[in-house]
Amino acid sequence: MSRPVYPPRAPLRPLAGPLLLGIGLGGLFDGIVFHQLLQWHNMVSTVLPPTDAAALRLNVLADGLFHAGAYLVTLLGIFVLWSRTRRRLQLPSTREFIGTLLFGWGLFNSVEGIVNHHVLKLHNVREVADPMPWNIGFLVIGGAGLMLLGAWVIRGRLSS
Repeated sequence: MSRPVYPPRAPLRPLAGPLLLGIGLGGLFDGIVFHQLLQWHNMVSTVLPPTDAAALRLNVLADGLFHAGAYLVTLLGIFVLWSRTRRRLQLPSTREFIGTLLFGWGLFNSVEGIVNHHVLKLHNVREVADPMPWNIGFLVIGGAGLMLLGAWVIRGRLSS
């Protein structure tokens, strides 16, 4: 059986896998580091502060659903890369892979920060008296900063 003939590669297609991996790994990092290790917030800790056992259980459930979603996006990124490899389609270079992974991570942080911290007000980066500097810092450093660094790496500014 012969392999199907595919049209010439679109410039962004090889980057879909690392982009999804960056989004998923960004979500997993957020959940593991901010929710579990540092315990700065839970997924819905502003709307339902975990001040008693029932509220804590709901926050942990929301965190688990968030982690499951991040895990599925990560698996999807792996599947996309595996599928491209199996079909012998062009894969990104190491520079493109790392840059796109960073860009995806920053994209996750930007969307999560805007939607969850500012629009829906589900939680803050840190549940403190004035969370705004933390929320803005997260968007600037973890969102825009990672996206700019990723774009810089993709364009080859760090290549030797």
